[in-house]
Parts: sequence; structure tokens; C-alpha cells
Amino acid sequence: MSADDYDADLAERYGYVNRAIPDAQFVCFVDHFAQRIARFEVRAIREIKAFVNTVSLPPADEFPPQMDAFFASVERPATRDRTRQLFALGLQQRGDAERHLGRYLERLVTPEP
Repeated sequence: MSADDYDADLAERYGYVNRAIPDAQFVCFVDHFAQRIARFEVRAIREIKAFVNTVSLPPADEFPPQMDAFFASVERPATRDRTRQLFALGLQQRGDAERHLGRYLERLVTPEP
């Protein structure tokens, strides 16, 4: 909700990730992890993935109302104006606006209600 990015250490403290890996160790960690998973039985991996999806994904019938709510929100004039301003500031382009969206939101001009 804050529209801000969190560094790995803060994300780990907040519980968004279970472990922060230093850049210098990342490739080695991922290679080792992938090799370890590749040794598991394929059926076991499928069953684990199905279980994780069952307990962590909402039912498929919840997606249409969520999408309807999203599309309704982006059609609001205030949302369209904010989006236009963000694109002018560099949204969806490689750069500072993408890295620090929360700070850029503070720059938006909000019309009076």
C-alpha cells in the first residue's frame, strides 16, 4: 500500500521474504537451490505445488469481481489523472520513478474534491 520499495534486509524483517541473499552470493545460491529441487521426484514437486496453491491462492471465482473492481477504479477520472501524471514523471520507464514510486506519488497534484 505504501508504493515504496523495501531493501532486502527490511523485507526479511517484515516477513515479505524468508531470507535476504547478498548480491555476491545470489547466483551460487540460486544454482544450488535449483539443483537441489531438480533432484526431487517430479510427482512430489507437483503435489507440493498443488498444496501450496490450494492454501495460498484465492478461489478462481474471486478473480472476476477483483478484475471488475480494478477496471472500475482505473476508469475514475481522478485515477486517470494520477496515472497520466505518473507517466509524465517516468512511470513504466527504467529510472527513478520506478525505483521510488512512493516519493513520486507525493509530487502528484490532487484536485480538490
